[in-house]
Amino acid sequence: MGYPRTPSLVNPSRSGRKPVRSDRVSMSRGVEGGGRRLAPSMTPPASPAQAQPSAAPPRDSCCFCCLNVRVRQQDSHARPSMTDLALVSPSRHGQLPPSEDVLSWAHSFDRMIFSPTGRALFQRYLRSEFSEENLLFWLACEELQGESEPSTVQEKARLIYEDFISILSPREVSLDSRVRESIHAAMANPSAHMYHEAQLQIYTLMHRDSFPRFLASPMYRQCVSSASASAVPTASALSPTSLAS
Repeated sequence: MGYPRTPSLVNPSRSGRKPVRSDRVSMSRGVEGGGRRLAPSMTPPASPAQAQPSAAPPRDSCCFCCLNVRVRQQDSHARPSMTDLALVSPSRHGQLPPSEDVLSWAHSFDRMIFSPTGRALFQRYLRSEFSEENLLFWLACEELQGESEPSTVQEKARLIYEDFISILSPREVSLDSRVRESIHAAMANPSAHMYHEAQLQIYTLMHRDSFPRFLASPMYRQCVSSASASAVPTASALSPTSLAS
């Protein structure tokens, strides 16, 4: 009497058949069932920071690029440079100084440079000659002399040096070597009057060099004509000798 034979377990490696992977079985079943065969994704899961959607730009900006430009423009208007002083334009508010004031500029450089309208017109002329930095330096020194707070004096003195004294600045003013050396020594302990001698040199340069050409320029003569249009000019007021420097 023999014993019943139990079915033998066939070793897949001996039978020559390779074991079937579970993922292939699930994928093949999906294909047989009419499903779509998809390759396993190799993309790592997104982090919580990446999964969050980016914030939308404000409604008054079409994109973040426009928003950045608008913010930079607002920031530049909120923090003006020390040398960007508010010079009154001759045509602002549609008003011009009386003809007597305009004609008096030809007799006094101080009267012209301390007049807001005359200073603005002179600055426009210096810009056409590529020497606007002389007037800006003079104005910056005037502003520095009115400061008394030590920290403010130190900061403005440094800005003046970087803008007008440093050889690396595109707006460097023309000063002799002796004055430059005195400024270098004064930078160790800045004061409100450390640029007094340099300011005097630039003042003299503008008075003797740029001012006579300004009086002979069409820009100044047009300003004289515009200011005299609303008044009855006299023969002595518009004589050539009255406009001479």
